[in-house]
Amino acid sequence: MRPSPFPDLSSPARPGLSGWVSRLGRGVFGRWDLHEGDGFTLAYARSLSHRLPLLYVVVAFIAVLTALKFYGHAPDWLTLFGPVVVGSFAVWRAIYWRPGAVAQRSLAVLRRDLRAMSWIGAVSAFVLALWTMVLYAYGDTAQQSFIHYVTAITLFSGILGLGHSPLTALRIAIAVTIPTSGQILFSGHPNTLMVLLVQVIITSILLLVTNGHHRDFVRLELSRQQLFRREREAAQLAHENLQQATIDPLTGALNRRAILAELEQELAAPNLEPGKAWLALIDLDGFKHINDTYGHAAGDTVLAAVANRLATFERVRCFGRLGGDEFAAVFDADLDEDAVRALAMELSEALRAPVPHAGAVLRLSGSVGVHRMDGASVSDCLERADAALYKAKEQSDGTVVVFTPDDEAELQDRASITRLFNDSDLTNRLRLLYQPIIDGQSGAISGYEAFVRWSPDGERWLAPGQFMALAEATGRTGELTRMVMARALRECRAWDYGRTLSINLAPRDVMRAGTADALWRLAQEAGAPAGAIILEVTERALLADAKRAEAQLQTFRAKGFRIALDDFGAGWSSLSQVHRLPLDMIKIDQELSRALATDPGARALVGTIISLSWQLGIDCTIEGVEDEAQAATARAMGIRLVQGYHFGRPESVEVALAAMQASVTKPRAKKKPVASRA
Repeated sequence: MRPSPFPDLSSPARPGLSGWVSRLGRGVFGRWDLHEGDGFTLAYARSLSHRLPLLYVVVAFIAVLTALKFYGHAPDWLTLFGPVVVGSFAVWRAIYWRPGAVAQRSLAVLRRDLRAMSWIGAVSAFVLALWTMVLYAYGDTAQQSFIHYVTAITLFSGILGLGHSPLTALRIAIAVTIPTSGQILFSGHPNTLMVLLVQVIITSILLLVTNGHHRDFVRLELSRQQLFRREREAAQLAHENLQQATIDPLTGALNRRAILAELEQELAAPNLEPGKAWLALIDLDGFKHINDTYGHAAGDTVLAAVANRLATFERVRCFGRLGGDEFAAVFDADLDEDAVRALAMELSEALRAPVPHAGAVLRLSGSVGVHRMDGASVSDCLERADAALYKAKEQSDGTVVVFTPDDEAELQDRASITRLFNDSDLTNRLRLLYQPIIDGQSGAISGYEAFVRWSPDGERWLAPGQFMALAEATGRTGELTRMVMARALRECRAWDYGRTLSINLAPRDVMRAGTADALWRLAQEAGAPAGAIILEVTERALLADAKRAEAQLQTFRAKGFRIALDDFGAGWSSLSQVHRLPLDMIKIDQELSRALATDPGARALVGTIISLSWQLGIDCTIEGVEDEAQAATARAMGIRLVQGYHFGRPESVEVALAAMQASVTKPRAKKKPVASRA
């Protein structure tokens, strides 16, 4: 037996005539029953819906034509049986199998129809054959030849038309051929042998052709299904690749590439009223604390929660994660500035809602910077939204700032200055000023603090607060610090007059490895004793990595430099941390000095700082003293060193040297030395 060309997924053969027919068909011709599976069920049903209605129309037509041929020769009831019973049934089945009706049926109904089809076809063919056999006895030779002809036509049409249901064709062939062949054999018709041979041989050949058509159909359908599966897998893979390329896997929001592409589309859209959409940048306040305290899993939970909350705002067109804890969102263009501000505030408030994680309650807020996307490029829009966000974070946590024309002017000015600073030769654009530090009891000059000024054009001179951020942004803080140190040591040799020279360090200078060695070499080259140089560091320099900052300060102390904690009281001012730092001096922030004469709370805080410095055996200086009332209060509280406009503004090196020269000629009052921590 020739093996089947496709997998045998059919159910086991049923007992009785059905099983015998199936086994006979498989044994002689190959597989005849329908291939199983949802895909094949649909394929068979679609194909047969275009064939069966035509075949049933043929049956109805043959029934009518045969009845007309025998009308008046056979009993009327027998003549009308074909058109009325067989014809009506054929018309009903043709309507039932029309393509539109088949397309509406469920898979379960289609399976039932396909299973019933072969038996219904066989029974209806047998009834039609039986009717013609009964009519055969009433006809003459011409009418009997007509019966032979229409029987063969109907049988051959049915077999060929049911190429996609070979088992039905086989059963129809058996139901028609066996009884009609017997009748022909014993009818005595002059063409009995020829008719019998034609019917049997042609039927067998057509059954083989039908079986071959079915095999080809199954192969084609298997190939089609395999191609469909591959296309579906390719589509799924393309969808997954698209997800990976556009979706942030952590939050489910758009990733950086996708949200930037959305911004490009928004910017490229036609300029219609009321204008372009709004771009909002959202930065999470307190996210680092959550990561450091509860771990990165908690941070991931927070980011996912933020994305879920952003998705609830109807006026947010789209949003995505730019990276870290920063998100970008696009607001509807028809919102005016007040409405945008209100929406951003609502969004910021939504981010304040607690986030549960592993039994803990995580709390944070979100600062928002908003800008209407009317820039020349996406980077321009991001720059302006980021400027608004930066201003929002400077004000307080959870603040909303909308970018304004004033912000635009400030941004342009800052951009211009940034370019000038980045390209400038600092040697020719820097100058130093020196402000005296006064002994509050004797009034003598104790030392000087060097202040640097930078000029973008040789006319305007900017204070460090106006350009230090530029130095950090352009990576020139180290260069700037070394240049200031070298020039100050060269210009103002305060140690020659028994005075100290204070120089400010940027936070990055404090944390950068090798700074202590570089500054010590500069002091050696200038012939300056390291003990006469006070390096001032701000509290901000200690925030990022307190342990590293402490180790770095120890390195400065090991080189002989003295260390002063500048602007104390303006930042975190953690008194519990100060005792661990290698400090020689605490400099009280000028905000406290301004309130010293009028605010009891300020005096209480300053008194605490003074007591702390006494207990630690370090000096205490107060900055920003601008009038006698402040100076008198400072002296009364026991502050030894004072500094501010009341005693002298930052002046040129010539003025500073002249003042020190003059002080040398006067006898200095004796004072009790203040112990310094080793």
